[in-house]
Formats: sequence, structure tokens, C-alpha cells
Amino acid sequence: MSSIQTPTELASPMPLLADYIANAIDQDLPQAVSEKVKFHMLDTLAAMVSGTRLPAGRFAISFLHAQGVNSAQATVIGTPFRSTAINAALANAMFAHADETDDSHAKSLTHPGCAIVASTLAAAELFARNGAQVMRAMALGYDVCCRLTQSLNPYQFRADGHSSHTFGPNFGAAAAAGTLAGINAMQARYLMSYAAQQASGISCWMRDKDHVEKAFDFGGMAARNGMTAAHMVSLGFTGVEDVFSGERCFYDAYGRTPERMALGQELGQRYEILNTSIKRWSVGSPIQAPLDSMDALLKEHTIDLAAIASIKVKIPHESLTIVNNRDMPEICLQHILALMLVDKKMSFVAAHDRGRMLDPKVLEVRQLIELEGNDELSKHMPTRQGIVSIHLKDASVLEHYTQAVKGTPPNPMNRLELQDKCIDLMAPIIGQTQSSDLCNLIWNLEGLARIEPLMELLTLPA
Repeated sequence: MSSIQTPTELASPMPLLADYIANAIDQDLPQAVSEKVKFHMLDTLAAMVSGTRLPAGRFAISFLHAQGVNSAQATVIGTPFRSTAINAALANAMFAHADETDDSHAKSLTHPGCAIVASTLAAAELFARNGAQVMRAMALGYDVCCRLTQSLNPYQFRADGHSSHTFGPNFGAAAAAGTLAGINAMQARYLMSYAAQQASGISCWMRDKDHVEKAFDFGGMAARNGMTAAHMVSLGFTGVEDVFSGERCFYDAYGRTPERMALGQELGQRYEILNTSIKRWSVGSPIQAPLDSMDALLKEHTIDLAAIASIKVKIPHESLTIVNNRDMPEICLQHILALMLVDKKMSFVAAHDRGRMLDPKVLEVRQLIELEGNDELSKHMPTRQGIVSIHLKDASVLEHYTQAVKGTPPNPMNRLELQDKCIDLMAPIIGQTQSSDLCNLIWNLEGLARIEPLMELLTLPA
């Protein structure tokens, strides 16, 4: 690998990063990385399909119609429509984060899949790429996304008001689409500059009551920006050769004490997709551990609701503002745990049923739940652990401590578990047979000579 270097780049990740982006499309992935890519591709596609029927998805579709642009460039997943690659990327990414079904990378405070998979697929259709190239681009996107926010100290970055969930995927989506566009190392430099100019986002998304703006913030904006940057550069747009160093660079504008070289470290050696989690439950990430604990307690004990005196839940302090008594059911910890106790199970439909937030039985149990931040659990961040203690009226206590959530790297789901989750999400919309066929195609994605058969399975008849 080689690229042009200048004296200003002595403390810049750009030379390594630009070469990596330019060459990623031709670099074979380790077997474990290939398998993980397939998991996250399938998981994100299922989130996209199910998201088309949620409010954010419906608004995204209406936005595309309002643009009045007819284009056959790329598939709008879960619909009979096609659009420009940029608009398709925006809509598909909003579908993917229309709720809390998509993946997450705890250490970088990002949801990589929603934007990166959307931009990868749009670029693959636009530039006529095959399955193996799609997989390589997707792994690249995760590498760039997660390194970018980690270089900014994501928790401090968020505390300062910025949205790590938008910044990281913005760059990751650009990298994925850029390598599929066939750009060279110099163009990769321009690509990162165009991504940096579009980088934005503030963390007030936490106040979004309907998960509509949040779908745009986490997914749609980043995918649109990344696809835009890649398409512009592929058409010959030029720009700043190193946005990460020199006068008024990206790191001067953002972050208090950024780790400027982190973006280029261990590329091709440390694959961030291996550190990314898939959600067993279609609820907010901080609820996963308590829900695992509640599920374990229900399996271990016969719990009479009338016998419960109180329920104490402990999570890291950093997670409280995200899930404490929220208006949306899928990110309200107290509601989700009460719902599971009442139903003795949890489903996608139940987690998203706003009407159940007014269910008298659920409300009665919810009043028993006390949520608190815990210092010891905060020490384990970014790993999100949780403890649920059910205190019974006879003074006995049922307790479960979840240290490794199902679907996280230390406790991964297997193919069957993931496939069951994804078919449950997709079958109501594209059908059981089409959903099963899609799963089988993903498990053999590297052998796909062209991307069209995959996209056809994600399309509804007109």
C-alpha cells in the first residue's frame, strides 16, 4: 500500500486510513470476521424490514415520495419502490433504527449497522458490486465508525452535547460506500474531508418521544451523508487532503483531548465488528441486561405477582437518562420489565405496543419497580450489566445478575437464535418463505456474484 504524504501528516492517521479505505474492497476477511459480518447484515436487514411499518419508517417513505425523484438506482427495502442511492440509503437507515432492534457498539457509543449497512447496500447497487465486496465494505465501515468516536472519548463527547451515535456512523458509512465506489487513496482523503464537513449531531435526541428524529439522527443522516460523500468523490470532486491534521482540522474542532492516531491503529488486525453486539430483545441497549435477568428469574421460579413487595433494578449510572421512565415503551425500563412479568415473555409486538403502557396490570407492577444507578456496575462500562432483585412479601429475595448480555461478544447468539429473531421480524411483511430464503442467502453471501438477488428478496410486489 502507498499514498502521498506531506510534512503536516506526521501526527495524522490519514495515510494509513486512506490506504486502508482504498484497498479494503480487495482484501479477504478472516473467517471469524466474515461470519460476524453475515450476522450483522441479517440482523440489520430484519430491523429494516420491520421498521418500514413503524412511525419513523412511514415518515421516511413519505419523504421519498415528496422528493418527486424517480430513479432505479437502489432498493427501498420492504417496499415496491426504488430511489436514488442517496435517498434509498437515508430511508433504509431510518427503517433500521425505527426502534431499538438494531445492533450497538458499546465502547464507541454507536449503532453502526443502521447507517453502514444502508450505505453499503445502496453503493453496492449503484456500483454493481458482489457479495464478497459488500462484506468487505461493511467490515470497513464498522472499523472506521467505531474508531472515530473512540478517538474522541465518546462518553465525554456525549456529555459535552455531541451525538457519538451520529458522528461515528457518518464516517463509517462514507468509508463503506467509498471503497465500493472504487476510489483510490487520494480520493479516500477527500472522502474523509467531505464526511467531516457533514459531521454533526447533538445528544438532545434523548428527548425525542416518538423515535422519529432519533431514527434520522442515528441512521438516516449518517447514511445519506456517507453515500453523498462517496458519490461526489467518485465523480471527481476534490477537497482537503487531510482533514485530521493541519490548521483548523477536525480534531481541533471536536473533542477535548482526542487520541488523534486512534483512527489508524490496528487496521486489518482489530476488526470492530467483532466487538459489536446484537440485541436479543428489541428494546434499548441498557434494558438488555435487566431483561435477561428477569427472563432468567421467570425460568428459575414460579413468580406470583400478588406475592411481590418490590422490585429493585440496578444499572450503570450512565444508562439512567436513556431508559428511566421514558415515554416510548421500547426504551422504558420500568414498563418493559413490568410487561415481561405480566406476560411471562417478551415479543417485538408487545415491546412496541403503546397501549400496553396504560394496561392496569402492567401499571400495577410498574409501580413496584425501583431503578437506581450503581457505582460497581458503572466500573464495568462500556459493558452494560444489570441486577434485578424481586423482594417478596415473605421477606425472601429472588435475584439475578447479568454480566454478559445475550448477543454481546462474550455471550453471542448462534445462527439459529439469530435466524429465529429475524424471521419473526420479517415474516409479517415479506412472508415466511421469502424471509427463510433471505437467511439462507446471507449465510452464503460471499458467493453471491451480484447483489440483485439479495435486494429482490427485500422488495415487495407493486
